[in-house]
Amino acid sequence: MEHTQPAEDLSLTQQPLTPEFGDPEDPRDEAPDGSDTVVLSLFPCTPEPGNPESDAGSSSPQGNSLKHSTTLTNRQRGNEVSALPATLDCDNLINKPDERGFTPLIWASAFGEIETVRFLLEWGADPHILAKERESALSLASTGGYTDIVGLLLERDVDINIYDWNGGTPLLYAVRGNHVKCVEALLARGADLTTEADSGYTPMDLAVALGYRKVQQVIENHILKLFQSNLVPADPE
Repeated sequence: MEHTQPAEDLSLTQQPLTPEFGDPEDPRDEAPDGSDTVVLSLFPCTPEPGNPESDAGSSSPQGNSLKHSTTLTNRQRGNEVSALPATLDCDNLINKPDERGFTPLIWASAFGEIETVRFLLEWGADPHILAKERESALSLASTGGYTDIVGLLLERDVDINIYDWNGGTPLLYAVRGNHVKCVEALLARGADLTTEADSGYTPMDLAVALGYRKVQQVIENHILKLFQSNLVPADPE
């Protein structure tokens, strides 16, 4: 069973934001001389030393001098706000899938972004959504060994034994990645030890075949606890 994390298939690039124009409230942000549009603003204008046009005896008060500003506001440039944030369909955006069917929650779980996962869940992200190949947020978090995210998702009653088209369950992926803590968390919540991968391996078979001793010990201890809990004490005579 081979599983490739989405990080190897898709590269997320963030393009730097480049401001298109200056702050309309900043009088120091001036366009070059000869601009066609001029917006007048009232600002105190201090005469520059050595400027022949500056006259200390001028009758106009210094505080009432006009300073020409060529800065244009967004409205003057024709940039109008098309929609207010309050009118956006947040539920639709927060669960919007990409071309692979990955939602923001699935991506955040795949990359171990615990705070993003917590934020998305609080704002109504659906942890039950499956991608096009039945990948789930839980499976991808288990693949990466992100135990805290696995715990958050399990609190939302997601299917702990979800089987995807790559032939794996969250437990099988956790075993395959040798993620001991994640295996413990999944077993504690009732993950099925009998589910086989497409290769025919159970989680225990996979741990033995890969030589993961700690994972094998965790599974053995869990099986022992299951046997002990099923023992019925004899009735005293």
